Amino acid sequence: MTEQLILDISPAPPASLDNFVAGANQAALQALRQCSPGRAVYLWGPPGAGRTHLLRAMASRDDSRYFSADTPFQPIFDIATDDKAPPSLLAIDDIERFDEHGQAAVFALYNRWRESATRPDAFTLLVSGDRAPKTMSVREDLRTRLGWDLVFRLEYLSDAHRAEAMQQRAAARGLQLQAELLRWLLTHYDRDMNRLSALIDALDNYSLVKKRPITLPLLKELLANSQTQSSS
Repeated sequence: MTEQLILDISPAPPASLDNFVAGANQAALQALRQCSPGRAVYLWGPPGAGRTHLLRAMASRDDSRYFSADTPFQPIFDIATDDKAPPSLLAIDDIERFDEHGQAAVFALYNRWRESATRPDAFTLLVSGDRAPKTMSVREDLRTRLGWDLVFRLEYLSDAHRAEAMQQRAAARGLQLQAELLRWLLTHYDRDMNRLSALIDALDNYSLVKKRPITLPLLKELLANSQTQSSS
């Protein structure tokens, strides 16, 4: 995919709460900023709405762990059943992709979270999925636990918010994006702000190499050259 080629040129910046453009998701962002041990948050929404960004941002703190369906389930089960104090925050991303063993581990983790919520070994539990708890395609006992505490639906950014975020990203690099280029990105590019930020960074670098101003033709040239280099 063209978007992936751009990410190869200029990796997206590390996820943080500060570089998450909230738009209509201010309530979820505020809840995460205030989240303390003993609380659980379930985030759901479409791909690219920011679920992974927020979980990785939270899990970047000290004494935190991030898990996805691509990581082994055994460490999750060990944390859920071990007598040792757990990490202060655990993030479980894309729960709908977990197999039966992974779901069993997360089920056990929810049980430990609830049992320890008022004790010194309390921890924060963050889980994300692609739909609301009641309609998740996971085992029934886990499905009910997804809604035990706070639940937020993440929405895509509006075009106005995405344009504002891109201009902010560009301004941080001393750039001003033309209205024509912004309109093209809003119409033709990925909604994910991490990908858009990476694209703007790559475009800035390409502009410096070519010693040409940033315009829509330059952006299209970068995309075409990236695709050509990847296929050669």
